[in-house]
Amino acid sequence: MSTGGAFGGNRGLRPIPPEKGIFPLDHLHECDTEKKEYLVCLKSSANKSEQCRHLSKKYLECRMAKNLMAKQDISELGFSGVKELDSTGDKNNE
Repeated sequence: MSTGGAFGGNRGLRPIPPEKGIFPLDHLHECDTEKKEYLVCLKSSANKSEQCRHLSKKYLECRMAKNLMAKQDISELGFSGVKELDSTGDKNNE
């Protein structure tokens, strides 16, 4: 019998941790509002994440504020050019 698992599996290789490490899940739902806003935006924009980057930024900022992930400069996470939008998500078409 093989000890490697299905389809060959991990044959004695050590797992590589993620680049940013691990962080706690939001068991107390402290950032659920931000998460739900982002998911609604994704759904309404046909999963085009670039249209929802401001909400992704807001979610990560919430996680950092609630100590659910390490505090880090938001520009280091790829949000250097993301502008804040109002919470309603309305765009002024003039």
